[in-house]
Amino acid sequence: MKKKTVGQPKSGDGDTVHSPLVTYASMISLLTLCPPFVILLWYTMTAADGSVSETWNYLKQNGVQGFLDIWPRPTATAYKIIVVYGLFEAALQLLLPAKTVYGPISPTGHQPVYKANGVAAYLVTLITYMALWWFGIFNPTVVYDHLGEIYSALIFGSFVFCILLYIKGHLAPSSTDSGSSGNIIIDFYWGMELYPRIGKYFDIKVFTNCRFGMMSWAVLALTYCIKQYEENGKVSDSMLVNTALMLIYVTKFFWWEAGYWNTMDIAHDRAGFYICWGCLVWVPSVYTSPGMYLVNHPVNLGIQLAISILLAGILCIFINYDCDRQRQEFRRTNGKSTVWGKAPSKIEASYTTTTGETKRSLLLTSGWWGLSRHFHYVPEILAAFFWTVPALFNHFLPYFYVIFLTILLFDRAKRDDDRCRSKYGKYWKLYCDKVPYRIIPGIY
Repeated sequence: MKKKTVGQPKSGDGDTVHSPLVTYASMISLLTLCPPFVILLWYTMTAADGSVSETWNYLKQNGVQGFLDIWPRPTATAYKIIVVYGLFEAALQLLLPAKTVYGPISPTGHQPVYKANGVAAYLVTLITYMALWWFGIFNPTVVYDHLGEIYSALIFGSFVFCILLYIKGHLAPSSTDSGSSGNIIIDFYWGMELYPRIGKYFDIKVFTNCRFGMMSWAVLALTYCIKQYEENGKVSDSMLVNTALMLIYVTKFFWWEAGYWNTMDIAHDRAGFYICWGCLVWVPSVYTSPGMYLVNHPVNLGIQLAISILLAGILCIFINYDCDRQRQEFRRTNGKSTVWGKAPSKIEASYTTTTGETKRSLLLTSGWWGLSRHFHYVPEILAAFFWTVPALFNHFLPYFYVIFLTILLFDRAKRDDDRCRSKYGKYWKLYCDKVPYRIIPGIY
């Protein structure tokens, strides 16, 4: 019988990611509410002036039929854009020169091996996209003009993709980190495999999370900027600040991509509807939505305010990066690196794998990681606020991503704490005694 990975729902014997009620509520919400929300978000941002009340009044007057009328049908153009983009990113993932990187050892003793070429793929993608526009080969405004159709195609196409992942997990799992909970809905939602692959080197979660999802964030940020330029003959300072901060953040992500492969998304959450549909659909639509709003709502901030917001956003992104860098360096040197110029404070913890093997871990309790157990979420949320605030406060909807991100990260912090408590036992209690706050120092 195959073992379950830590953090995945089990059947009947205990630990789930959340309580059964919350687990099923989240599954039902994602499966039923998120797809129509993506379409309503796009419609409101592009056709209803960003006004939630205008969309609400439309739906109240026209009912279900009105909603069906605004849902764009997937078109050949939309599928062509998605397929070409997906194949291009897959080719870069497979073919670009790469450094070999090893992921964390799983509870079953499996250690994934990755090809780390994210920065190269990122640069090639953006340079190619801009060159296609500059030389008149492809106009990115086509992507914006077919955005609703693209999101619609992604909604349905990603659902089929997740069905195929579910079938693969049953018939041809890639590693020992796979198995069934005994519940078909949970297996589809949370996933069957932790590290699904096609062949030896094409890691599916790296593709969905990084090379399709995160890469599309940068591509769409540029698309919105170009669309505004094509429409108005110039780019507003608000759009420049928004685009610059988003690109800096995504650049930081790819610079740190190998570190991301050690996070909960990759090392603990399986490749199911929750992760894969979210990265293929939710990231391109929701995460980029402040820029989508600014296309038709340029705001003149003025040089002083624009520079102030830009610098504040850059500072938050840097602190977020430095938090991750500090912990990575601590792990890489086995606790022998300096933290803020001093020897690090740490707790030596041990844990037992599912195979009965005893392992050792070091828990950092100084630097950023002495302020709170998940302090890196604070600058991440603030960075999202700063690339949204150029839209000012005429409408609530541009801030949906900031609110969603806050809820997501607070939930993730709890899930990570629960997982670590189960993994480290008494050592985690010592860690929490030394670092008592979960996210916000002095408050929570």
